Amino acid sequence: MEVRIGVRNVSREIAFETNESADDVAAKVAAATSGGVLDLVDAKGRRVVVPSDALGYVEIGEEEKRRVGFGA
Repeated sequence: MEVRIGVRNVSREIAFETNESADDVAAKVAAATSGGVLDLVDAKGRRVVVPSDALGYVEIGEEEKRRVGFGA
């Protein structure tokens, strides 16, 4: 699933794919808003850590469905 994070005072957003479910990402965002950091792992195993006071928004895409076609 795709996750997009808007950071305050930064014109570009952070966008990456993750293997976590939408509920897991939403729970981590909710926990981060009470202080601390938002800590997520992307599909390639890299960690994305954003301080909670820098969060502008978090957009959680729909869970990835099975792809069909030549690119699958």
